[in-house]
Amino acid sequence: MTSSNENTTGVNRRDFLRVSALAGGGILLASYAQPLEAIERLGVGASAADPMLSAFIRITADNIVTITAKNPEIGQGIKTMLPMLIADELDVDWKNVRVEQADFDPNKYPAQVAGGSTATPTNWLPQRRVGAAGRAMIVAAAAKQWNVPVAELTTSKGVVTHAASGKNATYGALAATAATITPPDLATVPLKDPKQFTIIGKRTKTVNVKDILTGKPIFGIDVTVPNMHYATFVKSPVFAAKVKSANLDVITQQPGITHAFVVDGTTNLQGLMPGVAIVGKNWWMVQQARKKLVVEWAEHPTAQQSSAGFAAKAAEFFKSPAQRTIRNDGNFDEAIKSAAKVIEAEYSYPFIAHAPLEPQNCTAHVTADKCELWTTSQTPAGGRTLVANTLGLKEDQVILHMVRAGGGFGRRLYNDPLVEAAFIAREAKVPVKLLWTREEDMQHDMFRPGGFHTFTAGLDASGKLIAFRNHCATFGEGERFAPSAEMSPGEYPARFVPNLRMDVSVMPLGVPTGALRAPRSNALSFAFQGFIDECAIAAGKDPLQFRIDTLKAEIAPAQPLTPQQQAGQMDAQRVIGVLEMARDVSGWGKAKLPKGTGMGVAFYFSHRGYFAEVVQATVSKAGEVRVDKVWAVGDVGSEIINPNHAEQQVQGAVLDGLGQAYGQEITFSGGKADQGNFSPATTASGSPANFPLLRIKQAPPVVEVHWKKTTFAPTGIGEPAMPPLIPALIGAIHQATGKRVRQLPLSKTDLKWV
Repeated sequence: MTSSNENTTGVNRRDFLRVSALAGGGILLASYAQPLEAIERLGVGASAADPMLSAFIRITADNIVTITAKNPEIGQGIKTMLPMLIADELDVDWKNVRVEQADFDPNKYPAQVAGGSTATPTNWLPQRRVGAAGRAMIVAAAAKQWNVPVAELTTSKGVVTHAASGKNATYGALAATAATITPPDLATVPLKDPKQFTIIGKRTKTVNVKDILTGKPIFGIDVTVPNMHYATFVKSPVFAAKVKSANLDVITQQPGITHAFVVDGTTNLQGLMPGVAIVGKNWWMVQQARKKLVVEWAEHPTAQQSSAGFAAKAAEFFKSPAQRTIRNDGNFDEAIKSAAKVIEAEYSYPFIAHAPLEPQNCTAHVTADKCELWTTSQTPAGGRTLVANTLGLKEDQVILHMVRAGGGFGRRLYNDPLVEAAFIAREAKVPVKLLWTREEDMQHDMFRPGGFHTFTAGLDASGKLIAFRNHCATFGEGERFAPSAEMSPGEYPARFVPNLRMDVSVMPLGVPTGALRAPRSNALSFAFQGFIDECAIAAGKDPLQFRIDTLKAEIAPAQPLTPQQQAGQMDAQRVIGVLEMARDVSGWGKAKLPKGTGMGVAFYFSHRGYFAEVVQATVSKAGEVRVDKVWAVGDVGSEIINPNHAEQQVQGAVLDGLGQAYGQEITFSGGKADQGNFSPATTASGSPANFPLLRIKQAPPVVEVHWKKTTFAPTGIGEPAMPPLIPALIGAIHQATGKRVRQLPLSKTDLKWV
């Protein structure tokens, strides 16, 4: 056993265990804890001053262990991973473990959220501690019954053994006595040495995998409740425009339609928007009635915005001094004058949609004093607050049942479907299932914002990077950025170039934006890592070694960093570690590649995780791109809790990035999103307008995943594997063809996807 002094976040927390006896001889263990401080700053948890339950363990006389999974399950495997932490320290047999999904309850569970790759660092110690405490109490119960020292007892797979006497007993048989034992202090309870893990680090099947494979109704879209009606909510194509008129008299006369009404809505782009609600007895009838709906929308200023206008405004910014400078190290202007070589480039990337396969949905039942919701929200705490404020209820009058989601990628961080369903159910006075169409899901997203960058860099005679400037044209007003349109002053190569300036200019935006997998990093990585690649080529250096050499030239900060600043800062040595391992596993620079084939590399630090990726791609004479193989190397700490899910997360991130690189973009005309589905369509001008997903034939045959284990506490995987993929692909294309891609998606260039 080892001490539990390890702290994954640098935040002090106190944990307490409460114990209850169960009828029939069982025991219930519940851990009270203070949640991760970083989650609280996001506003998606409860007050850090309030203790609350973070884990439930129920052991019954038949030796079945039931563990409550508290976080939303959106396909990332958290419903399996969190119980694994408890079960391993409890030292039970995984085949005897049953997992139950918790409802949202801030009085019981801290930080019930799926986002930011926070689940692992938040729960690594607390969940293990409650399992270890449960084991300690079971062992103490056996020692009490057999009148032997605790030190003489061992456990394995839910059985306590006293080797000297030959006695043994299952946890279930000891549970009733364990319920009388005083709980240990969770802050000091001994934890397993990692060498003793029997579940953590082992490939473990997804909880409910059989239900998923056999089509059992376990997703939000499958929910049914008694007397349930179906609802659709039609919003203006121009975001937040109000209803001027609607032919409701026609709609209410359609077969099966029970209600049709106008919703005035609010000005909150992440809340209840204006629109028209239609409620009926089944989904088909509602959609048939919707086809007959005629709405005249009021004028709205966002109708003046367009993708062409955004690009023109960015070009205007780049001809003038930036609105503000967010970082200024050394003297860029003087250094660039003395540079032996100057490199300049412009990069841009588009708005994109989240496009989860399960469209947004929510089932709601509202009575005079209660609102009950069945939801796939990634942030149920925020959803409860939004619904309560909109309906004029107290927060404890809003009950959320958490249902498995068919993908999220950040879209379900936003709770507009919840407040729409709740409002419609209240007005219709019947339970309703609100289900968005694919077109609504795509055209009323919280889009990943696009952006524009100009870069200038200077190299000295030896090829060393001595000057670097970025001017970012993004969205916002004054010093306020639009959601997920921020530009960080710490973006690499900041800290590693003596003369560096980061400039920002912002333009107003009426389009709703938000976090998409690896928010900000997923876009900035393409631009910054792409340009770093250009600097390496201009210097005549190997792109991988150029990055390592730059990382070794870290500049000391002007002022000492606080512990919190240090905790959130990229560790150059960890980056070098994944780059060197990527070089080794991919055979970087060793293989003689055929003509038209190239290899590219990139790295990124995102959401506490470090990844370097190498892409090998072949480009035909016709410009057809085929990705041959991808090597991904990650440093997410000392343990890979479930290798199955971890590898799937990385491979999924790689495929996600490839799909975005190929042809995914959302463009705007007259304030409206042009794209509306995965299948081909055309805009009013006749140009193609679809949002293609990556096809199986386009996926690389192999995505090889490697882990660089370090001594750091484990962190999340959902986000950090995605950002390096696209710049590594761009580097491979350049090596194969000599062409430098500076604009996404690739479908806007002369390149094609096989």
